[in-house]
Amino acid sequence: MRRIRAIAKYLRRMPFHPQWLLPARDVNSVIPGLVGKVLDVGCADRWIEPRCSASAQYIGLDLPVTGKGLYASEPDIFADAARLPLLNASVDAVVCLEVLEHVSYPQAALAELARVLKPGGAMFFSIPFMYPIHDAPHDFQRLTEYGLRRDLDAAGFDIVRMDKLGHAVHAAALLLCLALVGGLYERKSWLDYLRMPLAAVAVLIVNVLACAVAWVTPDWSALGSGYEIQARRR
Repeated sequence: MRRIRAIAKYLRRMPFHPQWLLPARDVNSVIPGLVGKVLDVGCADRWIEPRCSASAQYIGLDLPVTGKGLYASEPDIFADAARLPLLNASVDAVVCLEVLEHVSYPQAALAELARVLKPGGAMFFSIPFMYPIHDAPHDFQRLTEYGLRRDLDAAGFDIVRMDKLGHAVHAAALLLCLALVGGLYERKSWLDYLRMPLAAVAVLIVNVLACAVAWVTPDWSALGSGYEIQARRR
């Protein structure tokens, strides 16, 4: 499984990959600066851990179905983000990347993250916006910038920064590329295998054209692939 993921990660750098235009999260400029106890909610294969500073105490948390079943890793804690088995104000920082869309009760999860964070503690958070259903059936919502601001404020967080991820043209092209190939992987009839090379060429054309168009077109704040947020516990 890890070898397959490594190959997929390499291919993702190529313009014929349908997710080539998916923007990367800015983890390398944020994660090394987190200190103390760092709780990684939805830790998957613990890919955040090697990016933490040597002085940080990393704590990985995930559900058995993903942390152990999907990624074959061993979180330090198996738990639901909306019911954290941790004491009040017991961690210094929280990382929660591409998780909230998979939580049945997102407001409850944000309240729990605020509860376990020390006052002034940092949270690094991301969530998709213009992106297809994934990890079904555990994909429950997308939130706009204003929905995120509402829920973070209600949970007791002050937003330090909120960045839209991806140019608007890139976000639209990403959806088109995924639409071109999504049905092929879902059905997998013998005819679909013949269609795959044509889909790869179409994806390549869309990606290259999108890059050219985005270079000459102003970005649009209303459309992006997701949001990246830094916040502090009030």
